[in-house]
This record gives sequence, structure tokens and C-alpha cells, in this order.
Amino acid sequence: MPHDFDGSILGQVAHRPWSMPARPWVMTQTWHDLLFAHWPIAAHDLRPKVPSEFELDVHGGSAWLGIVPFQMTNVAPRGVPSIPWISEFPELNVRTYVRVADRPGIYFFSLDAGSALAVHAARTLFNLPYYAATMKAAVERGATQYDSRRNDAGAAAFTATYRPTGSRFNAVPGSLEYFLTERYCLYNLDHRRAPYRLEIHHPPWALQSADAEIARNTMAEANGVTLPGVAPLLHFAKRQDMVGWLPESL
Repeated sequence: MPHDFDGSILGQVAHRPWSMPARPWVMTQTWHDLLFAHWPIAAHDLRPKVPSEFELDVHGGSAWLGIVPFQMTNVAPRGVPSIPWISEFPELNVRTYVRVADRPGIYFFSLDAGSALAVHAARTLFNLPYYAATMKAAVERGATQYDSRRNDAGAAAFTATYRPTGSRFNAVPGSLEYFLTERYCLYNLDHRRAPYRLEIHHPPWALQSADAEIARNTMAEANGVTLPGVAPLLHFAKRQDMVGWLPESL
């Protein structure tokens, strides 16, 4: 796939909850055919699994756990063209929501990727909990068929077929959909266990309601979280272009 990153997103800033960083951004990514699958989780169950430096963010009295499969392209440093087999691969995130002061963000329990190089780079540079996995993602007749199995001896796996079912919309500030998706940074601890924030920028999410047949899902259990016995809240997004900055210490 050619490097088709949409640079016009840099001028779309009115929706942001705070200003973009003044320093230069350093990388591009484009995300395709995302499924947001979310479950409410009791805050007291997730709190011990999130570093104490980050406040657990809740909505409607619950913390939320998201499992997000998608395909990535245009994964490259600023000014560098896409490279076949390096700049495009599937990814699968398990995440929850945190904040520091007035800036809400994402905390990742795990990130599985179909690229050993990306896994090594993210672990080395950002101490992010990336794992190499054998992954397949294909779109057929409007439905995404997704399969991921972590390469180590663990049981982290996800197999699903999902599709959009409604018209596109932008989440309304204050809504649950906005809480779950409109976040412009991630939080993590570096190799010295010091907290940092990594800022990102993208346009507002163009969301759709979704259907999913999830045949196998052990991603939460692999991170020590038990999912409740309720159907997940599902949303789909066709594409999102983003830029990211280097982390800043907190």
C-alpha cells in the first residue's frame, strides 16, 4: 500500500480538548477497519492493575475495558515513505482509560502486533507492553475477518468477524462514545518506572454502530481481567489518520 497519509488532518484542530504540542510531531500512522469492543468493569477491579501515578477514569460509575482490533498502514517516522512489510500490519489493543490532572488518556494493558520489528521498537523506545502475534485481517463483503494468536506460550487470542451497521457520526462531548474514543494521549511508565505522556492528534472519530461475532476472546483474561457476562458495546471506524509526538516526562 502506498504512503497515502492524509496531511490535511494537521489543520483540523477545533475539536481538540487541548492545544497540539508546540514541538514537532515525529511519526505517522493510519488505522483501518477498527472495532471498539467495550465492557464496563468495576473500578475497584481495575485500579490495582493500573499504575498509581494515573487516576482511573470512569463514566456512569464504571471503569471500561476496551479490546480494539484494526489494521495499520503508513507507520513511519516523519518524512519517511512507507516500506512494504514494515509500515503495515495488524494490531490488537487491550486498554482502559486514565487521566492526569485535566488530560484524559489511554492506558494499555497489552498491544499485540503482526510485526516483530514494531514490537521490538515500541518496547525499546517507549516500554509499551507489545507482543508479537500471528495475525490476519481481511475485509470481505463489508465484514472484517480478524484472527490474532500471540506467539508466546500464553493463551492470548482473538477471533472475530465484525461489520458496521449504521450511519457515521461524531460522538457528542459528554457521551459515553466520546469518553471511550476521543482521547489524545496515552500514559505509561518508562524503563525507570517514571510516568510519561505521549501526545497524539487525529480528526474526530467517524463512528458507526457495529455487529460482531466473537468466536474467541482471551485477551482480557491474559491481562488478569475477567469480563462481565454482558454483551460488549460495539463501534466501528473505517479509517483514522494520526500523528504522534515523543513522550514527555510527568
